[in-house]
Amino acid sequence: MSGVKGIATALAKAQLQMGKALKTSTNPHFKSKYADLASVMDACMEALNSNGIAVIQPVETETENGLSVTTVFIHGESGESLHNYVPLVVSKNDMQGYGSAITYARRYGLMMMAGLAAEDDDGEAAVIAKPKPISVDQIEQIGDLVKETNTNPKKMLAVYGVSKIQELNTDQAKKCLGLLKTKMQKQIADQSRAEEAEEKIETVYEAAQENAVIELKKQKGADDGTTH
Repeated sequence: MSGVKGIATALAKAQLQMGKALKTSTNPHFKSKYADLASVMDACMEALNSNGIAVIQPVETETENGLSVTTVFIHGESGESLHNYVPLVVSKNDMQGYGSAITYARRYGLMMMAGLAAEDDDGEAAVIAKPKPISVDQIEQIGDLVKETNTNPKKMLAVYGVSKIQELNTDQAKKCLGLLKTKMQKQIADQSRAEEAEEKIETVYEAAQENAVIELKKQKGADDGTTH
């Protein structure tokens, strides 16, 4: 896939900000719960739109089976787009059946494009859908690691779609801390290798100096013998 750098970057940022597609509706036939279209849209639309991605879902004749719903993500800044197709399977040949099929296709098309998975609602939907804010301890750890690793905070925070460490949620903070700790470990390892290389150079240099002194002494002894 080529020519999607802009929309891919924007989508990655949006996915870090998305909530959960909660199973709040009940299927009377199977007596099971599922995430309806409204729940899926609640989970992802705000994050997508805030990162410059518009969503349209027209009905088109695209597949061998006939009509399908096309889910299209359009990135306003770059003009790039992504899309997928979900065929319409109409169970009843009337407007109700047609409308149900469209809603079903829109729901699954949007979930696939956004990378969402439906999750059970355990009675704490508000808490689950909205991640917890960053803790004071996480703020301090990130601040310390940013300084120790000489990380550019603006570039780091831009990945999560925020401008201040305090605006991260707890899940984003965990990911951020993991990346910073990995960076620090790499820097320590690189520094250790550099110190080892420097020690080897010093050892070689000292040995060369010793050899040079020995050679000078030999040469001097030879010159003295010639003089006598």
